[in-house]
Amino acid sequence: MSTPGPLAHRVPDLGSLELLLAVGRLGSLGRAAQAMGITQPAASGRIRTMERQLGVALVHRSPTGSRLTEQGALVAEWARRIVEAAEAFDAGARALRGRRDSRLRVAASLTIAEYLLPGWLIALQAARPGTAVTLQAGNSAAVAARVLAGEADLGFVEGVAVPRGLDSVVIGHDWLTVVVSPAHPWARRRKPVPVAELAATPLILREEGSGTREVLDAALTPHGGLAPPLLELASTTAVKAAALSGAGPAVLSELAVGDELASKRLKAVPVEDLHLARDLRAVWPRGQRPAGPGRELLGLTRGRGA
Repeated sequence: MSTPGPLAHRVPDLGSLELLLAVGRLGSLGRAAQAMGITQPAASGRIRTMERQLGVALVHRSPTGSRLTEQGALVAEWARRIVEAAEAFDAGARALRGRRDSRLRVAASLTIAEYLLPGWLIALQAARPGTAVTLQAGNSAAVAARVLAGEADLGFVEGVAVPRGLDSVVIGHDWLTVVVSPAHPWARRRKPVPVAELAATPLILREEGSGTREVLDAALTPHGGLAPPLLELASTTAVKAAALSGAGPAVLSELAVGDELASKRLKAVPVEDLHLARDLRAVWPRGQRPAGPGRELLGLTRGRGA
C-alpha cells in the first residue's frame, strides 16, 4: 500500500477551491473565470486538475452553462469552510501587522527626551497619523538595557561609544558646556578656566551611566579625572536647578541651558583646551534594523539633531 503524500499534494490549492465556489455560485465556467481574473482555458485546466487530484467529477459542462455534480457540491461545501478559514487567517494577520505598525516603543536619554524628541514625535504623527508611541526616559545606560531586553523598539543615547550588542547611527551632535550662576567666582573670570582646575573642582554632576557624565569623564581622564562630585543628581532638570541656586558649577548640554544662558540666569564658562562634543545616536538590537514607525521616526531624526 502506498504511503499518502504531503497534505499539499492531496488538497487542492486555495485558488482552485475559490474557482469551484465561483462556478457553483455563477453557473458558468466562463463567468467564474472572469470573476477570478483568469482565462476560461486556465479555469478549465484548474477544474480538471482538481478532478484528477480528488478522483471525482466536480463540474458538469453543457452548452447552456456549467453546474456542480453531486460530488462537486459536497466538495464545494468543504471548500467554503477552507476559504472562510483562510479569509479569517488573512484578516487576523493583517490585524497583527496593523497593531505592530501603529505602535512604537521608544527609550531615550533625558536630554534627548526633553529637548529633541517632542519635535520628532510631532513630525511622526504628521507622517503616520494614529501611531501610538510610548516613551521611557532614563540615562543612556538604562536606554541601552531596555533596547537589549526588547522593552523598546528604538533607543536614543548620547555618549562616547555604541553600547555593546546594539547597532546605531549618528543622528546629530551635541555640545556640553560648563555653567555657573552669575554669583559664582568663575562668572567673573576674564580668562578660561584651566582644564586641570576643572578636573580638580567638585561639580554638580549627573549620575554614572548618563551620557553627559561619560563624555565629561572621558575628556578629563588625561587631566587626573573627575573630582568627587559636589552633588550627583539623576536628571538634567535637577542639575540645572542646583546650578541656578548657586550651589556650584555644572556641566550640561547646550540644549538644556539655552534659555538660561539667553536670560543670563546662568553663565557659560570657557575651559582651556577642552572640547566637549558628543554624538547623538539612535540604537537598536544588532542585526534588527527598525521597521514600520521606527524606521519612519529614524528617518525623521536624520538632519533634525542638534
